[in-house]
Amino acid sequence: MSTKDWAEKDYYKILGVSKDAKPEEIKKAFRTIARDNHPDSHPGDKSAEARFKEASEANDVLSNAKKRKEYDQARSLFGSAGGFRFPRGGAQTNVNVEDFLRTASNGDGFGDLFGNLFGASGGRRTASRSPRRGADVEGETTISFDDAVSGTTVTMDLVSQAPCQACRGTGARAGTVPRVCSTCQGSGMHASSVGGVFEMSEPCPDCHGRGMVVEDPCQVCHGSGRAKSTKSMQIRIPAGVEDGQRIRIKGKGSPGENGGKAGDLYVKVAVRSHEIFGRDGHNLTVTVPVTFPEAALGAEVEVPTLTGTTVRLRIPAGTPNGRTFRVRGRGVPRSDGSRGDLLATVEITVPENLDDNARYAVERLRDAIRQDSPRPWEVK
Repeated sequence: MSTKDWAEKDYYKILGVSKDAKPEEIKKAFRTIARDNHPDSHPGDKSAEARFKEASEANDVLSNAKKRKEYDQARSLFGSAGGFRFPRGGAQTNVNVEDFLRTASNGDGFGDLFGNLFGASGGRRTASRSPRRGADVEGETTISFDDAVSGTTVTMDLVSQAPCQACRGTGARAGTVPRVCSTCQGSGMHASSVGGVFEMSEPCPDCHGRGMVVEDPCQVCHGSGRAKSTKSMQIRIPAGVEDGQRIRIKGKGSPGENGGKAGDLYVKVAVRSHEIFGRDGHNLTVTVPVTFPEAALGAEVEVPTLTGTTVRLRIPAGTPNGRTFRVRGRGVPRSDGSRGDLLATVEITVPENLDDNARYAVERLRDAIRQDSPRPWEVK
């Protein structure tokens, strides 16, 4: 997530909460939006899908205390219009955030931001050989409904950028070394004026911020010093993960440069549908077909659970179609170790074919009940 994205998106507005909303308020707001706009409930509805993804992104930031703090700092610095508020003579001068942040790193915070921007006026600029954080890596995996509920471990082949093995990250052909850039004197930064208001540092145009110039490029990485690296990794998917959820695995992204820490790995999880069960948050849902006599007279029926066992459910006499019963503790595990519930919804089945005896019996039942029409527009 770039700082520009944080500066332009109002995550509080997306979730419909105030800026001082408590974590439980944010969680509740996201669950409501996710329930009403989940792609499984609105197949083919692009608007609902976009709303769901937008809310997921907002929840990912605001539900994390560290990310939320950085987001609030970014909003206070750059405002909602993407312009940096810089006072001059009592007025505000807006500078386009794209230009302003060209040298901002993709690290965890903004600690180095002003050191990069005002290095020329504040003294010695940061050297180009300082540690640089590795890039984040994104991957996707598809798991079964059962594994999403109970948790599982998957093997993923991840492709990321790593130091080139042929030149050991220098970018120069074996046996040669890069030379110090004469334009920036090895600093990797070039000072330029923005509208005459202040001096800003940006990557040197000749060495592209590396501080070194490769005159005889490595034939493998063509002078970049980086090459694609593929590695297999065991990823633990926690119990209760939902379809479309992104899992962050810290430090498992691309390696850093010059001793910098590695980026993070983000795994997007897709969950296959189940032929019997559905999900509503931490609750499992199941449709239980019953006959008309069972619904009218009452009965006890067996209801399946995800573990393969069954529970006995008592259907009271006169149960209407669509009524939902709750079986406690038979749902999806929560992070605190408790479980959601199993929601069993009754669906009354109607026989497709009746022989003469059956038809006669139903007609006698109809005459015996003498039930008024259930359609309100037909009631006199």
